[in-house]
Amino acid sequence: MSDAPKPSVLFVCVHNAGRSQMAAAFLTHHGQGRIEVRSAGSAPADSVNPAVVAAMAEVGIDLSAQVPKVLTMEAVRASDVVITMGCGDACPVFPGKRYLDWQLADPAGQGVEGVRPIRDEIEGRIRGLLAELLTRG
Repeated sequence: MSDAPKPSVLFVCVHNAGRSQMAAAFLTHHGQGRIEVRSAGSAPADSVNPAVVAAMAEVGIDLSAQVPKVLTMEAVRASDVVITMGCGDACPVFPGKRYLDWQLADPAGQGVEGVRPIRDEIEGRIRGLLAELLTRG
């Protein structure tokens, strides 16, 4: 293993209360300290969606202490990969960064039953991303 810095990933959605929180939690969980993970929202909510917290608890990940964070230029600059999830033009673009836009259903207003398929799709995408990031090193 080299002394190269860890890859850094930023997940961005509008409220940082659902999709980006789940993605960051899965990457933190599966990355086991090998990836630097951030999440933020262009217009953060007051709290993480309770149905998202419940759906993540079903798979053993506790989001109850997480708080939505505002998207900053510094967070984007510090990240190698920026993954947007429905934030449109609110995400700043910097040269030299890799941008991915994941089209995912919005868990807002849905119960746990509606959040589960979104959670599972995000986890699948995270596993693929993680494999890709770790083979580049």
